[in-house]
Amino acid sequence: MTHHIFLRARMLPVVAAAGVLVPVVAGAAPASAATAPRVSCTSGQTELAAKLQKDITNALATRTGTVAVGLRDRVTNTTCTLRATDSYDSASVVKVTVLATLLWDAKKTNRQLTARESNLATAMITKSDNTATSSLWRQLGVTKVKGFLTAAGMTRTVPGSGGYWGLTRINVTDQQRLLSLISTKNSVLTDNARAYILKLMGNVVTSQRWGTTADAPSFVSLHVKNGWLQRATRGWRVHSVGTFKGAGRDYTITVLTDGNSSMNYGVNTIQAVSRVIHRDLLPTASAASRYTPTTRPEESFVAVPRG
Repeated sequence: MTHHIFLRARMLPVVAAAGVLVPVVAGAAPASAATAPRVSCTSGQTELAAKLQKDITNALATRTGTVAVGLRDRVTNTTCTLRATDSYDSASVVKVTVLATLLWDAKKTNRQLTARESNLATAMITKSDNTATSSLWRQLGVTKVKGFLTAAGMTRTVPGSGGYWGLTRINVTDQQRLLSLISTKNSVLTDNARAYILKLMGNVVTSQRWGTTADAPSFVSLHVKNGWLQRATRGWRVHSVGTFKGAGRDYTITVLTDGNSSMNYGVNTIQAVSRVIHRDLLPTASAASRYTPTTRPEESFVAVPRG
């Protein structure tokens, strides 16, 4: 299995190896309630907004680090946000943007992906292969990535410079916009492109099906991409984005974190938030039907050459 510490074609040295919308807000953490950003939820269902804001707030009450959250359910016109425009190092979450850029660019000349591109894309998303990502990043170049970001309306996303794709700066607002483009008909990505991205995100290897998938009912189709990266400052960046559809719901979740003491700490924070979201949106699902990640996320690393 490949890992998320590869940031560049030439590697970056890494430290240590619907209705009336009713807004509801609550403090993200009691300790700094006066100044901390607050969870804000709106919904066509007033009680749902109140429950989500309370439960997300409680899920984060004892967690350290910095967490940003985005939720949107199209069916109930529900949205929740926390630190929606704060920027984070992308780690491997940017791989969905790389694939979307590749497909968007191919559409310009009405061509299909080559066998090579398809193989690289599959490895990049399903196994989070970093070498495959570097190959596609080099092929596309930052100019094309920026072109896609402009077309997608992802105005606050900044591609990593010098080939450092893992240091692309991302935020909840733009990630939620990307997930919306992937999961609903639009003029940026073709239906075939959207189906392809969803197919790959639905086939992520078992050891990487953690994060926003936690406690999603088994009868809901899910598509996920995660990322993790340790740096010298602000500890571990751990992120998860996902789309979920079924049982009268159609929603996307983004959770971005940094300042984590370990990878697993970040994973647990993301899963605490995701569990309450799934349960609040689909409260009738039995405990037995909910998806619980059973494989501990990989933390071993391969050697990273300098240069």
